[in-house]
Amino acid sequence: MNYDAEARRSLERIAQTQPLIHQITNLVVTNDSANLTLGFGALPVMAYAPEEVAEMAALSQALVLNIGTLSVGEIAAMLLAGHAAAMAEIPIVLDPVGAGATQFRTESALRLLHELPITLLRGNRGEIGALLGSGAVRGVEAVGREDPAKVAVAASARFGVTTAVTGAVDVVVDGERALYVHNGDPMLARITGSGCMATAAIGIFLTAGDDPLLQAALALASYGLAAERAAVDVPGPGTFRARLLDEVAALATKGITGLRITPEPAATAATPNDGFGVST
Repeated sequence: MNYDAEARRSLERIAQTQPLIHQITNLVVTNDSANLTLGFGALPVMAYAPEEVAEMAALSQALVLNIGTLSVGEIAAMLLAGHAAAMAEIPIVLDPVGAGATQFRTESALRLLHELPITLLRGNRGEIGALLGSGAVRGVEAVGREDPAKVAVAASARFGVTTAVTGAVDVVVDGERALYVHNGDPMLARITGSGCMATAAIGIFLTAGDDPLLQAALALASYGLAAERAAVDVPGPGTFRARLLDEVAALATKGITGLRITPEPAATAATPNDGFGVST
């Protein structure tokens, strides 16, 4: 498959349709996620009030849920929006930020997974591992040595949802297939919210095609390509953040070339006994 061409087609569809992306997201990255959404050619709406989230989700083309700065009220709003999104048959992306750091975070993420028809789950290996009863998180960052591919395969099997585990190499698994994404730059780890922005990118790309695994991989690779371009001769993380948004917005004019995505059957991405109690 020509992934560069597929990503260009997705980006063209996004530009043509200008999908509305409803994001109930981390307050730390609300501005960055909104600007990233605009850069990809979509329209952001950051609506959090329980009184309006169901109506807003019904008007949107995708819903992104991010528990980075969660509260009881926010989880209630996410459930209302999620049920409306399900009725509207639009994709729902869940980012369980910091799952494993506290019981409240882990239980809230699991509740959303169990009560909503999540299209795609994205997190780092510690967060996704924590939802499986393993993994380690310090603050909202992953620590530990879990194999990201094994974590993704186990989560996809356990929760029945396409799962993306991001890190130095991203892996997206849907139960039958796995796609590895090798685009990106170490500078992403030096700015807060880079994972949250990756989740927003996935939500945007899910509106451009009916294969969540492929669209998620294209989103991560395109975002990673923008990061690679932004990191060239960059003096520091502050400049990198601004350049990253610039390079996302420039993908349509500079073109998408050099996506590094490799396919693999999901069955070979993890051993039969992966340590999470799930047969693969």
